[in-house]
Amino acid sequence: MPRIAGIDLPKDKPIWVALQHIYGIGRTSSQHILNTAEVNPSTRVKELTEEQLGQLRNAIDNQYKVEGDLRREVQSNIKRLVEISCYRGMRHRMNLPAHGQRTRTNARTKRGARKTVAGRGQRRGVAKK
Repeated sequence: MPRIAGIDLPKDKPIWVALQHIYGIGRTSSQHILNTAEVNPSTRVKELTEEQLGQLRNAIDNQYKVEGDLRREVQSNIKRLVEISCYRGMRHRMNLPAHGQRTRTNARTKRGARKTVAGRGQRRGVAKK
């Protein structure tokens, strides 16, 4: 199994798809890397030669920050925001969406499972005394 940037690439996928398994490389970056390394995007990973793999490794190492380095940078950026107590940092600290999304409904991924609140439910629709 070919290994690039510490990640084992799936053998049966085209190389442009397989490169996207590396953290920090998406569709556009994958195409750009393949153009730089002069590798056909439709080539399957198992059909790549050692020379082509070397060119891909060099292209990624020279132009992109991927995997551990990128994860570390993102975490340090979030930590900095939290430490200076800016709005985005506070949202990260409270585990809420940081980019202006609504939270009255939705945002379940960030906020977690629903918490039941006492006094709701059956009294709905009953007139207040």
